[in-house]
Parts: sequence; structure tokens; C-alpha cells
Amino acid sequence: MSKENIKFEEKIKRLEQIVNILEEGNVGLEESLKLFQEGMKLGKECKKFLKEIELKINKIIDVNEDGTLETEEFNE
Repeated sequence: MSKENIKFEEKIKRLEQIVNILEEGNVGLEESLKLFQEGMKLGKECKKFLKEIELKINKIIDVNEDGTLETEEFNE
């Protein structure tokens, strides 16, 4: 499975692993840099995914002036 196909939850889990490894401080500078770069990439991908979801939710659900919910279909 390529890194692009990893599910969001798996990316978050990997980010947590990277943070734990870096916090322990038991890896060398080179490995720390590689892990940091991987973490930054995963973080950016997760942020992009969440932004896309937010836009979809905002398109599906909107609140009218009278407080009622308004839905709008979207096509993938």
C-alpha cells in the first residue's frame, strides 16, 4: 500500500508513533530528521483532508436565518 492510500486514521496513528519516538529521544539526529519530515508530510495531508471534509459539511448543511437546517447536494 502506498503512503497516498493510507487512511486518515492510519495517518493519525503514525503521527502519534512519530511524536512518541521523538519525545523519547532515543534516535539519532539523522533518524529524528527523517521522522520529523515524515510527520510534517502526514500532518499536511491530514490537514488537507480535514479541510476538504469541512468544505463538504459546509456545503451539505447550512443554517437558514430562521435557524432551520438547509441541505444542498454535492457530487463527488
